Amino acid sequence: MIYCFLANGFEEVEAFAPVDMLKRAKKEVRTVGVSGEFVSGSHGVTVKTDILPDEVVLDNSLEAVILPGGMPGTTNLEKSEFVQNAIDFAVKNGKFVCAICAAPSILGHKGILDGKEAIAFPGFEKDLLGAKISDEYVVVDGKVITAKGAGVAVDFGLEIVSQLCSKELSDNIRASIQCK
Repeated sequence: MIYCFLANGFEEVEAFAPVDMLKRAKKEVRTVGVSGEFVSGSHGVTVKTDILPDEVVLDNSLEAVILPGGMPGTTNLEKSEFVQNAIDFAVKNGKFVCAICAAPSILGHKGILDGKEAIAFPGFEKDLLGAKISDEYVVVDGKVITAKGAGVAVDFGLEIVSQLCSKELSDNIRASIQCK
């Protein structure tokens, strides 16, 4: 299972591009309404989430957690004790933690990026505490995947597919959607 956490103020493209890529890969992925059943994005798009936090199962079936950026979505995710616990579970159990745009700052504040290569939206690099800041748009270091922003949300999603499934499947999806 893969959980994509949505809090009010999330960046819509950064949440739904990776969810879409994962669904194309036939992965089991759910959006989790941290702010409630209906969550509004940073550009006013309101969505009904798949599940609420009390329906999340943190066990061996977990493959990854996804943290989209956006403001104040990132701040709202970081304030959530539930999201913090899910990140801790993923890290402790060797599962992927994926964050894009401002959201890698959450990982930096937790010390998860210490000694790792990572990237975030320009201006958030200072929050990637202990990380080696990359020049790449999408970065994989161990079980942590970070990305720069909305413009690379499809690439971010395809990298998650590559890590969880295979590069071949990721490349096939990329070709099928006419993405460079």
